[in-house]
Amino acid sequence: AWYRDVLGFEEERRFRIDRADAEVAFVRKGPLRFELFEVVGAAALPAERRSPPADLRTHGTKHLAFQVADLDAFLATMEAKGADIAMVVREGFGKGCFLRDCAGNLIEFVEQPD
Repeated sequence: AWYRDVLGFEEERRFRIDRADAEVAFVRKGPLRFELFEVVGAAALPAERRSPPADLRTHGTKHLAFQVADLDAFLATMEAKGADIAMVVREGFGKGCFLRDCAGNLIEFVEQPD
């Protein structure tokens, strides 16, 4: 529900993988599609993976990143939806933010400089 309610994704398909005790959902928004897993008894995301600076020090896949046209407007929308904003960056190379999804996974949103 988080990806639908906060980011506007639509669920395309849902199914179960019994041997993994997992529910799987394919979601989409425009041309972008990905799959989400909910696994019974899964370990919680470690604290160091919930913080953008600390996560950079952990090997492995980092996070999804999306481009937004106007970061300030995007942040206002996310705040109104009660999104967990982990960090906002405003630097010479550009500006962006990190949100945490319902499981604590980081998602980056970047406004490209002119």
